[in-house]
Amino acid sequence: MANDLVPFQAPPPPALIDTSGRPLRQAVDKLTREIAAPTMSGVRNIWSDHPAQGLNPAKLGRILRDAEQGSAIAYFELAEEMEEKYPHYNGLLGVRKRAVAQLPIRVEAAGESEEEQEDAAILRKWLKRPTLQSELIDIQDALGKGISATEIVWDMSDGWLPAKLKRRDQRFFEFDRVTGEELLLRGGADGNSPVPTPLEPYKFIVHEAKAKSGLPIRGGLARIVAWYYLFANFTLKDWMTFLEVYGLPLRVGKYQNGTSEDDIRLLAQAVARVGSDAGCVIPQSMMMEFITSQGGSANPEMFHNLLTYVDDAVSKVVLGQTSSSDAKAGGLGSGQANLHADVRDDIADADAAELSATLSRDLAIPIVMFNRGRRKAYPLIIVGRPDSVDVKAFLDAAERGVALGVPIGRSIFYERTGISEPKYGEELLVRQGAQEAQEPYGAPEAADGQQTGAGRLLGPLKTAKTKLSAHGVSAAAQERKPDAIDGLIEEALTDWPELLDPMLSGFDDLMAAATSLEEVRELLAVRAGDLIAAMDNDAVVRMGERAGFAGKIAGLIEKPGQ
Repeated sequence: MANDLVPFQAPPPPALIDTSGRPLRQAVDKLTREIAAPTMSGVRNIWSDHPAQGLNPAKLGRILRDAEQGSAIAYFELAEEMEEKYPHYNGLLGVRKRAVAQLPIRVEAAGESEEEQEDAAILRKWLKRPTLQSELIDIQDALGKGISATEIVWDMSDGWLPAKLKRRDQRFFEFDRVTGEELLLRGGADGNSPVPTPLEPYKFIVHEAKAKSGLPIRGGLARIVAWYYLFANFTLKDWMTFLEVYGLPLRVGKYQNGTSEDDIRLLAQAVARVGSDAGCVIPQSMMMEFITSQGGSANPEMFHNLLTYVDDAVSKVVLGQTSSSDAKAGGLGSGQANLHADVRDDIADADAAELSATLSRDLAIPIVMFNRGRRKAYPLIIVGRPDSVDVKAFLDAAERGVALGVPIGRSIFYERTGISEPKYGEELLVRQGAQEAQEPYGAPEAADGQQTGAGRLLGPLKTAKTKLSAHGVSAAAQERKPDAIDGLIEEALTDWPELLDPMLSGFDDLMAAATSLEEVRELLAVRAGDLIAAMDNDAVVRMGERAGFAGKIAGLIEKPGQ
């Protein structure tokens, strides 16, 4: 039988098409290489003009206006410097990025069909990559700057899958001057184009993070925080100046009339050294006096208060609250902290929803389309935790429902409680005294460790029957005495392996000849009809007829309660 089987060959990846079914032959070369990398002589270079140096209100206003009008290079450079030079903002932004990057990721299939489940399986396999968390943090660079672009470098060694996700500097892109919404690549694919060009399809993950509605360039947090960054810088400079003037005592050196120029210079050097070395040597005829300043009418607390106000405002912009970033006493006790934590969770959920939409659009669709062909609906990449379930309330409701005869599926139980379904051969936890449920979970095995044809069908049936009696789903069924019908059932279940093994021998031979699960599927698609038609089920039919006739007779002659 195995000699007639056709050798399995993995099908080649389908021809690349877009969502409209048009071929992508011209784009194959661009998909497999980097086209937005920095260049030495072109418009895409890594050097910065550092606009934060000498920043003042007029310069900041000009930078923000230029970004709004299409020239955003200075704005992106300023946003980068703000993360480097403003520790409070850097910390808050990092917390918000990592909060989402560490959330679990799942793939939701487009439907329940085998084809739709296989589409989702491709994504689940690809998402198991060690660099995914750092890649998600780079994609979320849009939180501060409003936009991020990550280049996809595709590889076709094992189907069409992204081999690398490369973060690209926002300065390499600009928005169109008409709508301000379409992102264009500066320099084009070759890096030398004088005019920005549209992005290649399925080549970039373009993520927009909107702190507010409006143009994407005005939706980043950096645009809001920029003014507070400016005020904080001014305040720090003023505070340092104040400390220089009032923080150290005034050192005055006195000399007598007629002192030589060399002695005067010696005294001046001594006064200077006192400020740095805290010690000096002067002639006995000279005198040094320290005058402590009281600060006049200036209050050093005003600088601290202003910086605290600025940091609180930035905390509210980035995290929506201040309790998790700065511990402060509040009038609501722990209730205030819980309220602020809820606000922060809402922000993380919103960020995760935006990221999910981006990944589903720019990753899930092309991966499935390139490897499986066009689909009416594509699987979704979902970032975030599922809604929490009150397990105790669910178990109470399930127990009452079962007692009232309401059918509840096992899959619902596993899903709501978070308990994994037992694996084949795994020992089970049972209530004390339920000895008949001690056998491992799953189907019986043959002597060589392989499941027999009858075992594959009989195993789940026996397991379900054992669990029903061991776990006490029906107390009345346990209390009553076995009758003739129970005996017929036990006898029928005992005879089933010998009846099913001949029927399923053809399938056993087919699976023994296969080398992989994919090959089994291919062979079943070709041979299943012939194998089913060749089954000899006369023995099963005769056994069913005998059991039905015996059960009918037993029911007629056996009195209730016996």
